Amino acid sequence: MYPKRLTACILAAALLAGCATTGTTPTPTAGTPPGAGTAATPATPATPLPPVIPPALGDSTANVVPTPAPQRKVKIGLALGGGAARGFAHIGVIKALEAHGIVPDIVVGTSAGSVVGALYAAGNNAGTLQKMAYDMDEAAISDWALPLFGTKSGVLKGEALQSYINKAVKNRSIEKLKLPFGAVASDLKTGQPILFTRGNTGMAVRASSAVPGVFQPVTIGSRTYVDGGLVAPVPVRFAKEMGADFIIAVNISTQTEAQAAVSSLEVIMQTFSIMGQRINQYELRDADVVIQPPLGNMASNDFNSRARAMSAGEKSTLAAMAQIKQKLKAKREAPTVAAQ
Repeated sequence: MYPKRLTACILAAALLAGCATTGTTPTPTAGTPPGAGTAATPATPATPLPPVIPPALGDSTANVVPTPAPQRKVKIGLALGGGAARGFAHIGVIKALEAHGIVPDIVVGTSAGSVVGALYAAGNNAGTLQKMAYDMDEAAISDWALPLFGTKSGVLKGEALQSYINKAVKNRSIEKLKLPFGAVASDLKTGQPILFTRGNTGMAVRASSAVPGVFQPVTIGSRTYVDGGLVAPVPVRFAKEMGADFIIAVNISTQTEAQAAVSSLEVIMQTFSIMGQRINQYELRDADVVIQPPLGNMASNDFNSRARAMSAGEKSTLAAMAQIKQKLKAKREAPTVAAQ
């Protein structure tokens, strides 16, 4: 019996030894490190992953998509200068601005600029203004003072112009117009500028357009007024005074070398241009953009060239449009300066 048990034990030991030398390496159990008992097969090295860099503590910009700078409300002022019939160019300027979605919040005009400015502030768009320009009869606003060159200080009374404007704005006063509007005139006694922002629209335009020697001075209350071009050919400072943050100025005055004065009216208007150029050197510096339509030698009394003037105003504004938009964008994105 003992030999049989001994033989069985020997066979069992042999089988166990065979399993130890021919099987796979056992996976270590938890708590048993590799090599404890039997040698572990070396592992294939893994491809290293890129390091993960956490955002710095307190970094609020991590994973934040930048947002556009907020834009503030900017009041756009349109300052329309004087120049008699050359003022038709203002309509072309307005047409180009409207085509690009630029709508003034404030309109200020001197002389011819006050005529177009009042009509525009009343709610007439560029298309309507253009039609009004073509339909305008020069004789309808020319009420001659008889006898000519008599004791009166102007050959035109100006009442016809006043009536034309009041009819066109439906007899609304300045403060009832759709846009804030101002007309600049000169106090004949003191030489000081006056800005009309209330009252009879036609009378304010008449006072602003009362060219000495051409139109009779206009008396309102106890004061007498003449053309605003004597003190503010392009009323930039008054646009600012009315609250404009961004001012587009339109200068339609004649260049002194562009035309030779022949008639007495042309001599007067040329004199205005010479005076205006001096004043504009300072006035226009405060404008954000200055538009000067190339009207060449167009005379101040040349109503037959109205189409040419409107075209010049439109083209010169379109040429300046990139500059207008760039400066307007910068103004809107500029931080608001807190009042001290």
